[in-house]
Amino acid sequence: MKRCLLAVVALMSLVALLPASGMASARSVSIGHDRSIYLQCRGHGSPTVVLLSGFGDRGDVWDTAALDGSPRPAVLPATARFTRVCAYDRPGTRTDTAASRSTPVPQPTTVSEAAADLSALLKAARLPGPYVLVGHSYGGAIARVFAGEHPRAVAGLVFVDALSEGLERGLTPDQLAVFEALNTPQGQPASAEAVLWPATFAELRRAKPIRVPTIVLSADRPQLTPEVIASGQLPPEVDQAFADALWRAQLAAQAALAKRYRGAKHIRHTNSTHYIQLERPRLVTAAIRSIVAELRRG
Repeated sequence: MKRCLLAVVALMSLVALLPASGMASARSVSIGHDRSIYLQCRGHGSPTVVLLSGFGDRGDVWDTAALDGSPRPAVLPATARFTRVCAYDRPGTRTDTAASRSTPVPQPTTVSEAAADLSALLKAARLPGPYVLVGHSYGGAIARVFAGEHPRAVAGLVFVDALSEGLERGLTPDQLAVFEALNTPQGQPASAEAVLWPATFAELRRAKPIRVPTIVLSADRPQLTPEVIASGQLPPEVDQAFADALWRAQLAAQAALAKRYRGAKHIRHTNSTHYIQLERPRLVTAAIRSIVAELRRG
């Protein structure tokens, strides 16, 4: 699996607080224009939690065992124990061995296009809202754009080391070019997910924050360690100076993101690198449970 580098809620109707029907399901949902998106859901209850994966990752990254091999439950099945939870494949995403189960689209795309796909999927699948959106990395960017465009459809937000425009502000043009090169598919099919990064950062700058229960989870350990850099698996432009600059920019961007969402709780001490949902799945699940419990209390 590719590891990318990267007033309280409006009153919810009584109907929205009733249990959602069904337990486990997995299907391809037609969203029109000869396209379908693969969606899997488990559990029952409301609000519905929607998990948005990071750049290049299929939806089942949320159903992946902890990286250290411990028996800790993954985020998706753990969340299904207390509410309805769904994850989906964006076009072009994949695992180490399998491609996306959704219809391919021309690449590269932008975060606004990904948010539009999410809107079409939720409508076509008839998932009851409002939703708690949980976005990792690029998925967090999609959640932000969707929430800004559909504020009444979102009841809560959990950002898992989410990508933000602050990262762009913290890098020089040369460093930003290295970041974009690192996050551009190499040696993969033309259908592989690719992002127009300048357009995406511009769309994030325009994204309107909404005031709902929000938790920001930030990595507190860098992903680009001296050992990773010395492995020779990265381009020569990725040296320790770039790694240090990227880490400083990411920390500043996370702090700015938390301030942008009024009343957000910022959890900085995660004992994790970028993939918090794989290294600390219980922490991510606890954040989701906290938002769900707050909404159920009204």
